[in-house]
Amino acid sequence: MTEYFSYKQAMEYLGFDSYKSLTSLINSGLPTIQVGKTKKISKTAIDKFMNEHQTVAKEVN
Repeated sequence: MTEYFSYKQAMEYLGFDSYKSLTSLINSGLPTIQVGKTKKISKTAIDKFMNEHQTVAKEVN
């Protein structure tokens, strides 16, 4: 598996079906890389971002 994903590959890695979900993460601070006209997202950055944004579900009574 490559370190740098296209947006489509990043969506597959995250299990997303739409660009809207990925765009939401980017707008929330997920870093992207742009080289020329190509945009990439680092696998390491995705993993770090997701770990930093983990929450524990609370039981509802």
